[in-house]
Amino acid sequence: MSHTTIKNVSIAGHGGTGKTSLFEHLLFAGGVIAKAETVESGKTVSDSSPEEIERKISIRAALAHIERNGGKINVFDTPGSSDFTGDVILTFRAAEFVLLTLDSRSGVQIETVKLWRGLESRGKPRGVFVTKMDDERADFAKAIGDIKEKFKADPVLVTLPMGQGASYKGVIDALRERAYFAQAEGLEKEGPVPEEYREKVAAAREKIIEAAAEGDDELMERYLDKGTLESADVIAGLTKALAENKVIPAFAGVSLRNSGLIPLLDFLSFIAPDPRTAKDVALDSSDAQKPVPIDPNKPLAALVIKTAYDQFSGKLSWLKIIQGKLTADSEAFNVAENKKERIGKLYTCQGKKLEEVRELVAGDVGIVAKSGTLKTNDTLTAGDNSFRFFPLRLPEPVHSVAVNAAAKKDDDKLGEHLIRAAEEDKTFRYLFNAETKETVISGMGELHVNIILDKIKQSQKIEVETRIPRVPYRETITKKAAAEYTHKKQTGGHGQYGRVALEIAPLARGERYKFVNAIFGGAISKGYIPGVEKGILEGMAAGTMAGYPVVDVEVKIVDGKEHPVDSSELAFKLAARNAFRESMRNAAPALLEPIMNLTVFVESKYLGDVMSDLSGKRGKILGQDSVGGIEEIRAQVPQAELLRYSIDLRSITSGTGSFSVDFDHYSPISGKIAEEVIKAAQAFRVQETEE
Repeated sequence: MSHTTIKNVSIAGHGGTGKTSLFEHLLFAGGVIAKAETVESGKTVSDSSPEEIERKISIRAALAHIERNGGKINVFDTPGSSDFTGDVILTFRAAEFVLLTLDSRSGVQIETVKLWRGLESRGKPRGVFVTKMDDERADFAKAIGDIKEKFKADPVLVTLPMGQGASYKGVIDALRERAYFAQAEGLEKEGPVPEEYREKVAAAREKIIEAAAEGDDELMERYLDKGTLESADVIAGLTKALAENKVIPAFAGVSLRNSGLIPLLDFLSFIAPDPRTAKDVALDSSDAQKPVPIDPNKPLAALVIKTAYDQFSGKLSWLKIIQGKLTADSEAFNVAENKKERIGKLYTCQGKKLEEVRELVAGDVGIVAKSGTLKTNDTLTAGDNSFRFFPLRLPEPVHSVAVNAAAKKDDDKLGEHLIRAAEEDKTFRYLFNAETKETVISGMGELHVNIILDKIKQSQKIEVETRIPRVPYRETITKKAAAEYTHKKQTGGHGQYGRVALEIAPLARGERYKFVNAIFGGAISKGYIPGVEKGILEGMAAGTMAGYPVVDVEVKIVDGKEHPVDSSELAFKLAARNAFRESMRNAAPALLEPIMNLTVFVESKYLGDVMSDLSGKRGKILGQDSVGGIEEIRAQVPQAELLRYSIDLRSITSGTGSFSVDFDHYSPISGKIAEEVIKAAQAFRVQETEE
């Protein structure tokens, strides 16, 4: 397949807007499958995992391709739930055009707003497909009006519905001025535009010609001159305008009736952006960003966009080829690992069905099987390590749980599978928190985390216990204090001796630690000072209130005494550690808790409930915006109050709200809240010693 004819399209949208059905029926209309299956049947090309079939939702991105008009269209189906947003984002990186599905009954919904914002920040060309046009509540004009009002964008209608609800008959391609009538079964039937739609179609075509003229200065002159454009010019202008993200094409249809698909496929094959009009972004050796055009004539450069493990094919690395070409049974250079990578077989796929190919060229997306070292975000080149591609822009996980295997013997096996899950899904994290002595996993929501754990439980027969993670509190001091401590131990032979006098003072929040050596006259030899500092750091590792790490303290060593025979680095380390603890007890210690930046997206009707819930969580509202009828609330909230926020928000907003969260700073706590934290920490320590 020649590189000039590859198109990459991602179908994205709010949950339940019909992405998988559109994907499945496009494959049918494109001749890839003999029969389109329903999501309910569990037999669609894209929803192939047991979890997807059972829940009847997409969890992972799926890829298939259609041969059309002598070219190849790669199509991605993506999940609609915000829990699986990572797989949507990787398709944004791989595709030059994103088709947003919009339910004709609901118009713009929460995920539509978030996806749109993500596309805006990337400057990514997009279109809109209004689905379910035969539903009795379908309203095409209202759905398009919603886009205009909420995104201040003016979609250009490429296909118009003939009727809606029970009177729906099919669509008209305004670009070609042909009607496509939905049939009882099989593909839609092409015919002339019915008389009653002529005027509407002429007006829509006029808008298409205007949009095409805006794509090119020369065409604009011609259009102003003649008042119209030739068909070839319209296609050329529209192609250019779309590649530059100046036009938003809109389509209508009913996937389950194979309606509106042929004009969409033809639009994608002739007009959707060619990869060679696009650029990717790399980082050079000094980490400066530079654009990299998608170009078949340069040496190989490719980005690993996804890692998957298949029970039959093993590890699969999805690659977007950005420059040159990759050939099966060859060698390439893995920049991240700084070593050569043996490339075995190459594949494209139709859902989970792999199809072997000899090569992948710039602009294409394909799969390398059983690679030893390739990971998501790795860069493959022909041997040039002076640049690497910018990693996928993924959101931070928002929901965490502490986990362990019910049977201790299964702990290692559980860890192995959690590491693999984190490799497959970059929005899922797995880490052992040495401070809280817990294995903590984090994901984009309760559903996300539960699906991963359920899969491990079922496939590995491991019983997993989960609980709310412990919060990483800190301790600090609020006033100056001093203390001295002499460590001496007399045993047979050499004893141990070291005396240390310290002064401690509070530092500004976030300054962590400062060590000052103010010893005069050699009261402690230079060689023992590193031992003193080690002792201080050990003392700071567990504070005197609840055993949490101590931060934001300046420690000044002011005096000391050594013994000509019995002093040692160890003696000074122990003396310093005890002197620090002693001084901390006298410095009015205080507890600090982590405060998070929280951004919540909710429909306006839930705004009041969300605000009052946040104030009950000791939250401080920083600001609020309304974007496309969706409220964005920015607040700072203690981490301790957010440990189950994904569950709380789901129940307040009937599952429609979503949020992002990241750490901001530590803030003092006192009174009853501090007492409870200290009590819990003491109980935890008792439990630890019993174990």
